[in-house]
Amino acid sequence: MGQGEKGLHSVFENKTLESIYAEIRGVYLADKRPWVIGFSGGKDSTTALQLIWKALSELPHEQRQKTVFVISSDTLVETPIIVNYIDTTLQRINTEAVSQLMPFKAAKVSPVVEETFWVNLLGRGYPAPSNRFRWCTERMKVRPADRFIMEKVAEFGEVVVVLGVRKGESMTRDQVLALRRIKGSLLSTHSTLSHAYVYTPVVEFSVDDVWQYLLQVPSPWGNSNRDLAAMYKSANAGECPLVVDTTTPSCGNSRFGCWVCTVVDKDKSMEALVDNGEEWLLPLLEFRDLLAETQDPAKKHRFREYRRRDGKVWMTTTGDIVRGPYRLDVCRDFLRKLLIIQEKIRREKKLAGFTVITMEELREIRRIWRTERQDWDDSVPRLYREVTGEESDWLRDDTPVYRENDSHLLEEACKEGDVPTELVAKLLDMERDLHGMLRRSNIMGKLDGILRQEWDSEEDVLRRIEAQKQQRAEGVE
Repeated sequence: MGQGEKGLHSVFENKTLESIYAEIRGVYLADKRPWVIGFSGGKDSTTALQLIWKALSELPHEQRQKTVFVISSDTLVETPIIVNYIDTTLQRINTEAVSQLMPFKAAKVSPVVEETFWVNLLGRGYPAPSNRFRWCTERMKVRPADRFIMEKVAEFGEVVVVLGVRKGESMTRDQVLALRRIKGSLLSTHSTLSHAYVYTPVVEFSVDDVWQYLLQVPSPWGNSNRDLAAMYKSANAGECPLVVDTTTPSCGNSRFGCWVCTVVDKDKSMEALVDNGEEWLLPLLEFRDLLAETQDPAKKHRFREYRRRDGKVWMTTTGDIVRGPYRLDVCRDFLRKLLIIQEKIRREKKLAGFTVITMEELREIRRIWRTERQDWDDSVPRLYREVTGEESDWLRDDTPVYRENDSHLLEEACKEGDVPTELVAKLLDMERDLHGMLRRSNIMGKLDGILRQEWDSEEDVLRRIEAQKQQRAEGVE
């Protein structure tokens, strides 16, 4: 076989398939550490898992007692077609592992509700991720995988993490792989987790090697590797690797990944899927493009607060406002659009269980809006009811709650007194949170924190900025 991607020679020029299997068996039998395989469902991680399965299947049953955990990261905003593929594959892996007496156990890992995409973007108002502020990867990919790995470390003492990464994918990845290799071993140290080691069985494979292997060796758990190749072709996509540290490349570009990803200009894989007959994905793609539009510097003022989440106004060196989170009214509009999309796909595709945003996320968004963002209107249940026509089991609390009529009365009173409505609302919410407490610890500090926030209107702040710019210009002259 000739050269593969980026000048890599074929691994089969120096190794046979049987020698690769033998190497895997040697690493597996070398100690009692269980393995955790990061499985994204793409070509590289499929190759790694299939190699390991085939290698271990040749061991006597009594020698393959060490568990191999197969984990797939579900950010809850993955491309729906990939979610279906992963779910089916994990089920087949578990079924065939039992049938063939193999030591594999497959599961999905997901972010806790407080760290999901929608809770952060809609609930807290985080702006859509960008290269300058990619807040999603750590919360949605790194931490769920790390939690699973550390649970196994706590249970077994040490683990080996198996990754389907290859040389030539990125210069940074190559440098990291070289620096962490343990001398005289096929393992590397994990970048952040103690008592975890990394094994990369396909590191020397070229992209041609990967496809040659997958198309010549049938899947041991019953998948069709030719269907996988067809999916890549229809989506014009690369693989989105399981992310276990911040050196793992962002998905972006033409990789399968989160359908909401705005780190890149265009989602080529989603566009290709739509062009190849998956038109039902178009509303998701349009919503993703709407999020991308909010990153346009000329349009940020239409979507985002002039204050940061700490209530302060941040300025650039040129005296311009550094915009903060999405305004609450913008978040409400986004949530309505998202629920409409969910209902549309459920109805037109006859997918009653299709979920864009979970009820658990909706409840957490509601909590954040009510306790942190002065949503006295209690918008989430209302929006859900208006779009779906359904009620849900929304939790009731026993603390004093301000309602829509209260917000109108407060607005009128504050207007008469020339006091910022949001300031008084925050103070009232603080009083509500402290209601019934015998010891109101740090109450003066909390009051001071609220009073020190910027309470001039955005128009007043902009006028002040222009005046300062004018003064500086006149000083220069």
